[in-house]
Amino acid sequence: MAAPEPGRWGECGPRPPGRLGARGGQEPGTLLGAMGVMDLAYVCEWEKWVKSTYCPSLPLACAWSCRNLIAFTTDLRSEDQDLTHMIHILDTEHPWEVHSISSGHSEVITCLEWDQSGSRLLSADADGQIKCWNMAEHLANSWESTVCSRVDGDPIVALSWLHNGVKLALHVEKSGASSFGEKFSRVKFSPSLTLFGGKPMEGWIAVTVSGLVTVSLLKPSGQVLTSTESLCRLRGRVALADIAFTGGGNIVVAAADGSSASPVKFYKVCVSVVSEKCRIDTEILPSLFMRCTTDPNRKDRFPAITHLKFLARDMSEQVLLCASSQTSSLVECWSLRKEGLPVNNIFQQISPVVGDKQPMILKWRILSATNDLDRVSAVALPKLPISLTNTDLKVASDTQFYPGLGLALAFQDGSVHMVHRLSLQTMAAFYSSAAPRSLDEPALKRPRTTSPTVHFKAMQLSWTSLALVGIDNHGKLSMLRISPSLGLPLEPKLALQHLLFLLEYCMVTGYDWWDILLHVQPGMVQSLVERLHEEYTRQKPALQQVLSTRILAMKASLCRLSPCTVARVWDYHTKLFLMAVTSTLKSLLRPHFLNTPDKSPGDRLAEICAKVTDVGSPLRPGHSFLRDGTSLGMLRELMVVIRIWGLLKPSCLPVYTATSDTQDSMSLLFRLLTKLWLCCRDEGPASEPDEGLVDECCLLPSQLLVPTLDWLPASDGLVSRLQPKQPLRLRFGRVPTLPSSASTLQLDGLARAPGQPKIDHLRRLHLGAYPTEECKACTRCGCVTMLKSPNNTTAVKQWEQRWVKNCLCGGLWRRTPLSCP
Repeated sequence: MAAPEPGRWGECGPRPPGRLGARGGQEPGTLLGAMGVMDLAYVCEWEKWVKSTYCPSLPLACAWSCRNLIAFTTDLRSEDQDLTHMIHILDTEHPWEVHSISSGHSEVITCLEWDQSGSRLLSADADGQIKCWNMAEHLANSWESTVCSRVDGDPIVALSWLHNGVKLALHVEKSGASSFGEKFSRVKFSPSLTLFGGKPMEGWIAVTVSGLVTVSLLKPSGQVLTSTESLCRLRGRVALADIAFTGGGNIVVAAADGSSASPVKFYKVCVSVVSEKCRIDTEILPSLFMRCTTDPNRKDRFPAITHLKFLARDMSEQVLLCASSQTSSLVECWSLRKEGLPVNNIFQQISPVVGDKQPMILKWRILSATNDLDRVSAVALPKLPISLTNTDLKVASDTQFYPGLGLALAFQDGSVHMVHRLSLQTMAAFYSSAAPRSLDEPALKRPRTTSPTVHFKAMQLSWTSLALVGIDNHGKLSMLRISPSLGLPLEPKLALQHLLFLLEYCMVTGYDWWDILLHVQPGMVQSLVERLHEEYTRQKPALQQVLSTRILAMKASLCRLSPCTVARVWDYHTKLFLMAVTSTLKSLLRPHFLNTPDKSPGDRLAEICAKVTDVGSPLRPGHSFLRDGTSLGMLRELMVVIRIWGLLKPSCLPVYTATSDTQDSMSLLFRLLTKLWLCCRDEGPASEPDEGLVDECCLLPSQLLVPTLDWLPASDGLVSRLQPKQPLRLRFGRVPTLPSSASTLQLDGLARAPGQPKIDHLRRLHLGAYPTEECKACTRCGCVTMLKSPNNTTAVKQWEQRWVKNCLCGGLWRRTPLSCP
């Protein structure tokens, strides 16, 4: 690989397993031979304005949601040198379309936190104010603050949503199992607070710099219950804090005053509602001193604790600590364990210990520590809840390494290291050096840099740990890919299994899978789609029905990445639309009497249609329907419903443009459809259509006006353009001219060309070449629809209400600007 261009982020491969080396490990450029472990996908930076300038805030906050929305902060400096504290929210597929919010915070924003659904955001500042932001009209680029709480004049140092009790664990040792229930299991985890009937109560908890803990609860009526309590009787300064949750519904707070000579304290917090008031009870837990403070050789070398993090929000037994000086850092990982309390022989004679009655105590034990490193500037922790039986303490040099077991450390020399979250062994590294140097070059001959090194001030890992976003000290946003194996050599089959396992996880949880697509090469698409379909068909029918639309959207996004499969994208979008129409029309079927059989009219219709069988080059769009018995069966059911409704109300019948006035076009289509369905239905053996059916289909264009297939949504996102692994340089607020890949060129041939009339993909309406109505577009598939409905009929409103929050494919909506001729 050629050396990176000056001023750009470089790329580097893995480092052999082992502990981080002294003062940052290896020199930049020593690992350029191995590629594909951590590489740069794109960089997005701000334009330079005359009147105002975006500059990174101090401290800089960043958060990544499960819907792949990223929020981060900057300060907007005016000509009068006044600062406006901004929150920026962007979708990873369209990072240049950043939505900037003037937050209204009077002081610098210290914390940002997404909720578990990825649709609400908390922001807290150095004046004690906490704001909750919601999507306005369910648009990813329109936000409003609805509720807030405040602890006047007390800066917030830690913030978190209360736990809702939902935890789905990944069992990587069972990744080859056929059932999703074996791969992903629901963990027994109690919510932080429950309402009547066990429903979790929403709210947030925060820790202030003066040692207060404040809890705000969102009542169903919209009111906010807020309570504030001291962590302990003797309040002290809290410079660093973090929040975690236990399976029993309790909350654990870790706090430090910033000095490595002081203990890191832990508190258990219990939240309850008594007489319509929020109550907070706290209890002191065992504390710890960092190991470096007990070492005479290091006692005074790392005077400050700069980072304090639980390894996961639902893992209060493990904590990561970083102590630093002006130029160096040291990282330690600690674990809380139950240990037997030794009893003196004198007391054992009086009351001997029997069985499990031995007294137990909680005690912190150090798991691992690093050597001296360059100063750590940011830490990013994994969000993937991996469950490994009897392997939690295995080191990263094992035969397999999963991304959820790694955390990221950013250093002031510009490098980023992925390390094992327990052993702290380096698995991969990324360097921002402009010009890699040789190890043999004497240090005195190396040029000295006059400007500060570009390094990350805030980082976040995606929810599958396959991507990392960093905001540097110049305010730029960088997106990095992280290989699923993190440097360990994998066979293509095993690498495919990694991606398949994570795609299944996103399918089950409903999380967005954009970061997984970053790693899918065109040659993988066919195998991934086939394997994904095989695993899906192995599940129970009820689960298949729940996941039916999600797997179609996943297949469509995968097929966009390869020119060999891009024609199937149209088929998958059409099937999504067909399933939506089918479920909507079937929901309108109502029984005449209440005392009807257990089966609904829609189920009985499907059963009858399944039994009535008598009838009186490269893949192109629509080809897969010829072998899709399920979709053909849906079409037959819809035609039966429409024909019956047409007998009662002729306006329900579709309008056909036929060459003959006496021809029954609907009967003709139903007969051809039934013949085709008989060849591929699931109940019987598949067979090829006979020559008579082929001849009748060939004559169909001369009997009916067949519309062209020109309504495929066209996505203008990044992921299909990132396959060559050439990093892109983007600018906020400026629509880029993206390089076209082979798949996008072929896909553009199936979509409408620029200047042709655009289509509302949900309402099937022509909008014209330059729509005058406000529209919204899907962040994933590119589906476009009008923001406001032009029709007030009840049936149309019911259809549109289904797509208020999400697109057909499950993607979020974003407001699009009006087109100009």
